[in-house]
Amino acid sequence: MQKILIVEDEQTISRILSVYLKKSGYSIEQAFTGQEAFDKFDEQIFQLVLLDVMLPDYDGWHILKEIRAKSATPVIMLTALSDVQYRLSGLKGGADDYISKPFVADEVVARVQAVLRRSVGTLNSEDSQYFGNLKLDFKSHTVTLNGVSVELTRRDLSLLFFLAQHPNQTFTRDQLIDQVWGIDYEGSDRAVDLSVKRLRRALENWNTDEGEIKTLRGLGYQFCVYTTS
Repeated sequence: MQKILIVEDEQTISRILSVYLKKSGYSIEQAFTGQEAFDKFDEQIFQLVLLDVMLPDYDGWHILKEIRAKSATPVIMLTALSDVQYRLSGLKGGADDYISKPFVADEVVARVQAVLRRSVGTLNSEDSQYFGNLKLDFKSHTVTLNGVSVELTRRDLSLLFFLAQHPNQTFTRDQLIDQVWGIDYEGSDRAVDLSVKRLRRALENWNTDEGEIKTLRGLGYQFCVYTTS
């Protein structure tokens, strides 16, 4: 069962979200302060965090920054601040979505489901998988090549994990935008090309006899696997 951490100091809102998400099949933990959120996040593994911006001790931006420093766990920001600048700040800071209060609980559930569908943490029941000398760890969200850590942006990591979870399947740019960037993404689909280019550069020492990220002209991209272990 996927576990969600709700970080919200208004207990009524937290309770309502908890009820709706539990009905949708999620396991819920609640935190009412930033410190409590830090403690629970360090002690447990969560598939997603619902994070209020205004908390009694730390603000949501600070908590988001700390989460991003250690994890790619999806974060949806919750706030009464509806100004577009706050939305942009949250997304630029690494948030996966942004919901303004007041909101309808059913919408929150729908957004949670959408974010989790494209989340790197929900793609495989296994903790890790090897593709020759390339190791993808889905639990810790890390990549190693020949035993050496590969540094990737969160978006590039998400794209790599999604493709790797569907080996030898071809995806168009639009499909990858939907699954990795999200249906609300308004940028160019060329972002996929640039992300693939960065991944190939980062994995240039991956033995091409074992696998490669392949371009099928006119069709899309494929995580082509020749050997696994």
